[in-house]
Formats: sequence, C-alpha cells, structure tokens
Amino acid sequence: MNELLNYSWTLIILIPVLIVFSALKILREYERGVIFLLGRFWKVKGPGLIIVLPGIMQMVRVDLRTRVLDVPEQDVISRDNVSVRVNAVVYFRAVDAERAIIQVEDFLQATTQLAQTTLRSVAGQHELDEMLASRDRLNADIQRILDEQTETWGIKVSNVELKHIDLDERMIRAIAKQAEAERLRRAKVIDAQGEEQAAEKFLEAAGILSQNQQAMQLRYLTSLQTIASDRSNTIVFPMPMELISRLGLKSAADEEK
Repeated sequence: MNELLNYSWTLIILIPVLIVFSALKILREYERGVIFLLGRFWKVKGPGLIIVLPGIMQMVRVDLRTRVLDVPEQDVISRDNVSVRVNAVVYFRAVDAERAIIQVEDFLQATTQLAQTTLRSVAGQHELDEMLASRDRLNADIQRILDEQTETWGIKVSNVELKHIDLDERMIRAIAKQAEAERLRRAKVIDAQGEEQAAEKFLEAAGILSQNQQAMQLRYLTSLQTIASDRSNTIVFPMPMELISRLGLKSAADEEK
C-alpha cells in the first residue's frame, strides 16, 4: 500500500515537471515561432526561451535567414523565335513569419514554382541579343515581379541572377558568323575613314605646297633623295607637273598646226 502511494506521488510530481519541460521551447536568433492557441493564430514569439502549453498551443518554426534557390533550366522561346535554355539563382527570405505560415501552405515550394514561371515569362519577352547583352535588366525585371507577387506571403526577394543561357550548336555558329561579319564591317568603316582623313590631309598639303614654289621644289628634292636611298634596280625620275602640262599643251598645239 505504501509502495503504491509512493508511486502515485511520484507520478503526481513528475507529470507537471514533464509538462513544464515539454512546454519550454528555445528559438535561435534567426528563428521565430508562430503560436496557434486552440487552432487560432495568437502571436509570433522568439528568439529565446518561450512557453508553449501542450495540447492547447501549437508552434510552427520559421527560419528568417536568406535562402538560395537554384531555379532549374527552363526552355524559353525568345521574342525573335530562338529556343534557349535559361536557369537562374534567386535569393529570398521570410520577413513576416505570420503571413509566411498562414497565407501559403509551403512558401519555399510556392516561391520555387513562381520563380520558374516568371523566368520563362520574362525571358520570352526579350530577344536573344537582349538576353545576352542586358542580363542586369532581365535580373531586375524578374526580381521586381517576384517581389511584388510574394509580398502577400511575407517573402522578400532580394536578388535574382541569371546563371546560364544555353544555345544549340547551330545558333552558336550563326552568332559567330554574325560577329565575324560585324568585325569585317567595322574594319571596312575604319579603313574608309582613314582613307577619307588621309585624303583631307593630302589636299591640305597640296594647297600649302601650291602657294610656295620653293616648297614644291624642296618636296621634289626630298622625293628624289628617298628614291635614291631605295635599293632597287629600277630608278624612276619624277617630272614636275608643270613640265608635263607644258609638254602636253605644246604637243596639242603642234597637232592643231
């Protein structure tokens, strides 16, 4: 009888102690606890030591740290009808623990699916050249759309980065040909501009030399010196233009006679 009584007292003492220990919860600095009282939202607690009464209270932990979401490759048709495969990385975190638990069943899964559809939608609105050259603008557009739609879930999308834009071999060869043609075009334009500038300088020099006969003779002698210093079997003696023109006029006059 005494043993049974002692056992009963032991249970009476242990049960409250176990209830108290089970009611104590410790939340880390980056965690919050969403407390439900008899099924209804009560408050958000944490961090630190909190009390959750078993049976009448339930707690759901929410991690407030930034999460890194690797969006799988998505098949995208660009605005200029080019098929590409695009993947991205999304950085987000829960800023409102209450809404992250109450407004959506699984905010991680919901954000993942929304990021995939948004990536396909935004990338499909741009041409291939824009995807390759304006990644920052695509990142900003995707981040803005995701942030607007996840705000009601208590989620903040802080950054989106496109990782890879994969093309098939035919498109890579076409882009290489396009780049080569662009380089050739630029080379021809630069060469034409050089010819134009050189012609302008020659015209200026001719105008200066025509105003001074001594300068023309000095240029003539300089040309002879340059030719003489050249190691060649062929020697060319340049003739002044005035002499050639006089000879031409005389021969024409003789023909008229």
